[in-house]
Amino acid sequence: MSESFTKGMARNIYYGGAVFFFLIFLALTFHTTKEMPKRDHRHNITEAVERGKELWEENNCIGCHTLIGEGAYFAPELANVYDRRGGDAGFKAFFNGWMKSQPLNIPGRRQMPNFHLTDQEIDDLAEFLKWTSELDDNNWPPNIEG
Repeated sequence: MSESFTKGMARNIYYGGAVFFFLIFLALTFHTTKEMPKRDHRHNITEAVERGKELWEENNCIGCHTLIGEGAYFAPELANVYDRRGGDAGFKAFFNGWMKSQPLNIPGRRQMPNFHLTDQEIDDLAEFLKWTSELDDNNWPPNIEG
């Protein structure tokens, strides 16, 4: 190898690296477009799920909670709350009671406000959380309690 580093060598490294990483980018883009249809979950969106997502956004739930790791870390992760609180057997009853009993007024504990949602709105929000629990989230969160 030459003792000195020439402009031609630097140019070749620069262009070679640019081509290499451009090819990596294309390969990853191709892989993503091939894999995403397998993970498409839009076909399961019902009107209740849509209304629940709208409630989620209107009440800024993401301001305190995380959903699939995105959002604030003030309150628990809710992507798996459906599974950890009873699933089909008991989640809606748990969730309805939980939402109506807020705030718990336990000293030293974070308080969730009562949003004064109707039974239908609580059910819609529960449907949205059920829908999020069915997403392929690569086993997130890593533990059951979020």
